Amino acid sequence: MRRQRGFSMLEVLITMLVISFGLLGIAGLIITNFKNSHSAYSRGQATIFANDIIDRMRANRTVAQAGAPYVIDVDATTPTADATVGERDIRQWRLALASAVKDGKGGIAFNAAGNVIVTIQWDDSRSSGDNSTFGLAKQRFVLETRL
Repeated sequence: MRRQRGFSMLEVLITMLVISFGLLGIAGLIITNFKNSHSAYSRGQATIFANDIIDRMRANRTVAQAGAPYVIDVDATTPTADATVGERDIRQWRLALASAVKDGKGGIAFNAAGNVIVTIQWDDSRSSGDNSTFGLAKQRFVLETRL
C-alpha cells in the first residue's frame, strides 16, 4: 500500500494533460472552420454579385451590348454619375459589392466573341492568415457569359 501512495494523483495529472492537448486541437479546428466559412461566404457573395450585374445588363441589353457605360476596369474608381440606367447600375453594383465583401472590386469587359467577362476580386486575408493588402490574400472570381 505504501508504494502506491500518490500514484492516482499522477494518473489524474497525466489525464488532464492529455485532455488539455485534445481541447487545444479542437479549438484550432474551430478557428480554421471560421476562416474557411468566411472565405466561402465571400466567394458566394462574389457569385451573387456577378450574376446581379449580368441580370442588370440583360435588362438593358441594347445599351450593354454597345459597351459603355458597362465596361469598367477592376481597379477603376466607382463612378459618381448616374444619369443613365447603365451608369446607375454600375454605381449601385460597385457600392454594394464594396460593402458586402472586404475590399470588393468589380470589373466588366467584353472579349472578341462578344461575351461579357465579369471579374470580382476581394481581400481574403482573414482566411489565408496573410495580413498584406492584396498580397497573397487576393481572391478573384471570373464569370464569362453571353448576353
